[in-house]
Amino acid sequence: MSLAKLSDNFYDKIKPRLYQRVGRELSSANHVLDIGCGNCELAGYLSKTYGQKVIGIDISSGSFPDKEKINKDWPLIKCIRRNASKLDVIQNEVIDAVVMFWSLHEMNNPKAVLKQAYRVLKPVGKMLIVEFPYKSLAQKLWNEKYFSKQQLMKYLDDAGFEDIQARLIENEQILWASGYRCAPKNPKSKQAKVKVHEA
Repeated sequence: MSLAKLSDNFYDKIKPRLYQRVGRELSSANHVLDIGCGNCELAGYLSKTYGQKVIGIDISSGSFPDKEKINKDWPLIKCIRRNASKLDVIQNEVIDAVVMFWSLHEMNNPKAVLKQAYRVLKPVGKMLIVEFPYKSLAQKLWNEKYFSKQQLMKYLDDAGFEDIQARLIENEQILWASGYRCAPKNPKSKQAKVKVHEA
């Protein structure tokens, strides 16, 4: 489908469907990290639908829901204001899955962010990126810089991820990419407990 035939609210229309797809793909994760969480809408969806404990990270807390709403509606999520390239509040290897939904292109240093995501993931933990691709309707609407499929796959590879996949979906207007943290050479049976250290 050509860009001319897509409505300007195309992304608003498909967002609920994308949330459902993210949820299905990450349904087995107990602890999820949402980097660039914005208003924590996706985090709220995952916690309410799948009972997941979700940490939302964003450089700005301006769009975070108020604490009363979180305590009442989303008790399993925690929204933290932090630069995603310096996730010192989260320990190594404690997160089951990391998701970035329409946020990687906003990062000043996307490679550093992906390395942090790799660090906090448990071995065989999953990284999922949902992005606007290069030359998409999003680029026409907002004139921002987006990634090609090959570029994003290389970023994931450089960060250490394995079994990397990337494809265009939704009339080629969404870039859906994933990778896994490699399994350890000497696996340990002890499971680390997720702790968040806020300054």
